[in-house]
Amino acid sequence: MEDKNELKHRIKLMIVENLMLQITADEIQDGQKLFGKGSLGLDSVDALQLVVGIEVHFGLKIADQAAARRTLESVNSIAEAIERGPLKRAGDASPAGAVKPNG
Repeated sequence: MEDKNELKHRIKLMIVENLMLQITADEIQDGQKLFGKGSLGLDSVDALQLVVGIEVHFGLKIADQAAARRTLESVNSIAEAIERGPLKRAGDASPAGAVKPNG
């Protein structure tokens, strides 16, 4: 299993590269909000790009808008979702809910 700090650094690099931000990965704080007031200043188009980037780089598919809101809150929340992997709803035989594995 990958070190959590290394995972967070890879997430930050993906954010900077995928969104072509004019900052470095080291300038993004782990708990810094990505959207909204007092945040990194990302918008809805950035959110879509992040969802795709997370799927491509980390093999995790974000299934719906509510899951995206929770997952894309900060680098910390993205790292937690990647580590947690797919979620299942009670009674489901196959992965469903917030995050699904790619494949």
